[in-house]
Amino acid sequence: MIKNSVYTYPAVFTKENDGGYSITFPDVDGCYTSGDDITDGLLMAKDVLALMIYNNYEDKDIPVPEPSPINKIKHGKDSFVTYIVCDTTEYRRRFSKRSVKKTLTIPEWLNEAALEEKLNFSQILQDALKERLHVS
Repeated sequence: MIKNSVYTYPAVFTKENDGGYSITFPDVDGCYTSGDDITDGLLMAKDVLALMIYNNYEDKDIPVPEPSPINKIKHGKDSFVTYIVCDTTEYRRRFSKRSVKKTLTIPEWLNEAALEEKLNFSQILQDALKERLHVS
């Protein structure tokens, strides 16, 4: 059972030659990203942290690792450490497999034609909504 959806972890920002930043999270295995500048890096870090915690811990019902104290994180001279706060609620909603029942109205003739073809109304509606919303 998920108790929390808001997490705070230290992230190491390392300046790259092109002016951007690579970002790693020492406490979250495989959690890294990059940004074109500090603002982009902060946004990307928040996004990847939420995605990794949701995918690798919450969705698998595995305990989320404890974040290290920021002053215990080692980093190089071209790096700095800052806290990143994320909320996994959006990912939980987006990737939830829970279905909701919707009632809709269509013309009788269309219903009969679709039934004759043995069409799956639910799947067709989902596909149409995804296409209209440009999501996969």
